[in-house]
Amino acid sequence: MKNIVIAISFLTTCFLAGCQGETSSDSPQTLIDGSEFTRHVSVLAHDSLEGRMPFTDGESKTITYLSDEFSKLGLRPGNGDSFFQEVPLVEIDSRPAGDLRVTGKGKALSLKYLDEFVVNSQRMDQVVSLRNSELVFAGYGIIAPEFGWNDYEGLDVKGKTVVVLVNDPGYADSTLFRGKNMTYYGRWTYKFEEASRQGAAGVLIVHDTGPASYGWNVVRSSWSGPKLNLQESGGDNPKTLVEGWISMEAATKLLEAAGQPAELFQKASEEGFKAVPLGLSASVTVKNSIKKSVSHNVLGVWPGTERSDEYIVYMAHWDHLGVGEKINGDSIYNGAVDNATGVAAILEIAKAFTQCKSKPLRSILFLAVTAEEQGLLGSAYYAAHPVYPPSRTVAAINIDALAPFGRTKDVVVVGKGQSELDEYVEAAAKKQGRYLKPEKNPSAGTYYRSDHFNFAKIGVPALYTNSGSDLWNGGAEAGEAKHREYDQNKYHAPADNYSPDWDISGIIEDIQLLYEIGDRLSKEDTFPKWKEGSEFKEIRENTSN
Repeated sequence: MKNIVIAISFLTTCFLAGCQGETSSDSPQTLIDGSEFTRHVSVLAHDSLEGRMPFTDGESKTITYLSDEFSKLGLRPGNGDSFFQEVPLVEIDSRPAGDLRVTGKGKALSLKYLDEFVVNSQRMDQVVSLRNSELVFAGYGIIAPEFGWNDYEGLDVKGKTVVVLVNDPGYADSTLFRGKNMTYYGRWTYKFEEASRQGAAGVLIVHDTGPASYGWNVVRSSWSGPKLNLQESGGDNPKTLVEGWISMEAATKLLEAAGQPAELFQKASEEGFKAVPLGLSASVTVKNSIKKSVSHNVLGVWPGTERSDEYIVYMAHWDHLGVGEKINGDSIYNGAVDNATGVAAILEIAKAFTQCKSKPLRSILFLAVTAEEQGLLGSAYYAAHPVYPPSRTVAAINIDALAPFGRTKDVVVVGKGQSELDEYVEAAAKKQGRYLKPEKNPSAGTYYRSDHFNFAKIGVPALYTNSGSDLWNGGAEAGEAKHREYDQNKYHAPADNYSPDWDISGIIEDIQLLYEIGDRLSKEDTFPKWKEGSEFKEIRENTSN
């Protein structure tokens, strides 16, 4: 009878640990049990932090909490003798003074702000104006040598405004680029960057719900308030005077006024497409209210024992949206899932490394970044001003918005196929009896929408996993319903609050998996590589070790 009880106890322990095999004192399931996780989330998502908005008392409280926790764990300050890296930011509240006016070919259009267009300016001027700027349809606005694509070939856009499509040609023709797997060339941020490099005065992206993966309502709400940017933006490539979006309905009006066929947008995905001057000019005036300040990244390091000059990075953004529009009586956007969970996760992983008897040979950097919600700004600043050389940075592991829906059979790898880190995830997942799958909608370009991307841009292999949906208790249908409910009712809403009723078993299993990947990387002497076809492969290969 005693042996039966022992056997049942062992099987129960194995199940709760995710059936990861032997549970030694250094195993992920022993080191990471979630005992501190909910405490961290409840503190970070508390009303007293006022939604963790940069430049507020909420920031001061948040970064003080993180530096204190790093210090308690025994981490070394990650930036010299400081746990902080200053991130100079500027807040620009950009508002058009009136309609976007389009003239030419005997036509005159007035597009209405928010309903038909949104624009802002990242110029450090109180008033910025486009005056009769010639409109040119430049296809997708892409220069991609590796795909043999150049929408700007032979085109001089200085002083002109380019009209471009969202996403990349692969969305329309699966034989081009990476098919439905959006490349960075498809992201709106790239469109603005390339237009600036080309010297354009303005850039307008044509919104289309399918290839954008979100409706006009998202564009409207995201572009109707103050936006943060890095103070140093511009430099040798000053921003266009104005950048923004027009609705598909407004774009159709432009084509009609220009006397162009409705099929023009479809032709943009044909190889050899050439830009088309529209014979129209655009005018709009934008007024800016400008405020400069400094936010902070928080950095802590657990030194390696042999190759301490090589680094594995665990990262999560600490910021959220602060205090905003009141919904159902609540105006504090606490961001419990997004992203108090990610910050709590890197604290759990830091604790695991400090308690593990088998010390890492490489150093581990724990990086909590600011202003992700404003455009990945904290990670962008770190990438431009790295404390540790990118050539000695082995990999970056990003944790953003862990779902408290219970244990899942699947692990979602966002951007699956980008790097050899996929194989690390697969090996760790197999130990947990789980399987890998890519994100559900790769054409949405999710890989380019979180902080790891700024590491990818400087050549560092970057991993981003999402919570799965194939629940052990309920299956895929139930899991997908939970994700939909969160997206519709809690994502970027005051309802994203911590609850003691959360089922964090799946979160803990994900944290254990990510810890195991970093632990393995920390004890190797090789660097994971980008795979063939990744747009970041050449960057890494051109970075000297």
